[in-house]
Amino acid sequence: MKVLILGAGQGKRLLPLTEEVPKALLDIHGRTLVERQVDAFVACGIKQFVVITGYGSTMMAERLAEIEGRNAGIEIRTVYNPFYKVADNLASCWMARDEMDCEFIQVNGDNLFRAGLIEDFLKAPEAAVTVAINQKAEYDNDDMKVMLDGDRLTEVGKTLPLEAVNAEAIGIYHFRKDGARLYREVLEKAMLDDAGLKQWFPSAVGTLAKLTEIKVCAITGHEWCEVDFPVDLQHARQLVATW
Repeated sequence: MKVLILGAGQGKRLLPLTEEVPKALLDIHGRTLVERQVDAFVACGIKQFVVITGYGSTMMAERLAEIEGRNAGIEIRTVYNPFYKVADNLASCWMARDEMDCEFIQVNGDNLFRAGLIEDFLKAPEAAVTVAINQKAEYDNDDMKVMLDGDRLTEVGKTLPLEAVNAEAIGIYHFRKDGARLYREVLEKAMLDDAGLKQWFPSAVGTLAKLTEIKVCAITGHEWCEVDFPVDLQHARQLVATW
């Protein structure tokens, strides 16, 4: 198994904090966001990582080499997305499609979590695709909202009608066998469309839900956050201070 980390973005909503540093390299109590992700997966026995880079790619490569050097036995490769200034993250996934040749987990580069969350996620019943979800009382415009039929994902996107939303996707996706192959095919077709450059990858997951069964895994009881705005960074640092 390998982990694909989407780390090409600058994080413009975090400016000026990301004026010179990619979002994935923001400091969270002495360790970068991407380092905390790698540490969580390594604690679960995963040793192969592919990081899709873009903004600040040289800086990212240097820091990733340091992380690799501190963890014996792991391998971190990078895939450069030259379209990061003009494209959303579906293009990053497409750039890494050749790395989707085995079972893999894809994770957003702005997610903060601990190993326990990943351990429980990996214990979910085997499926072609599994999506980590969080359920709460209310959802906002920035949530990657999910519609469910039992434990099966039927739709995912930010613009789903609130009255039909059952959960939010937290940004961690597990692809196995046919799920990985079909995902690659959906990405290929999406990027043949002129609109592909302006799409988020969950649109491809939504298309995939029409082709294969996508299961969900609730991460109830686990602390996590995503870092999109300065207030999120403050929350992330407060969270880590209690861990």
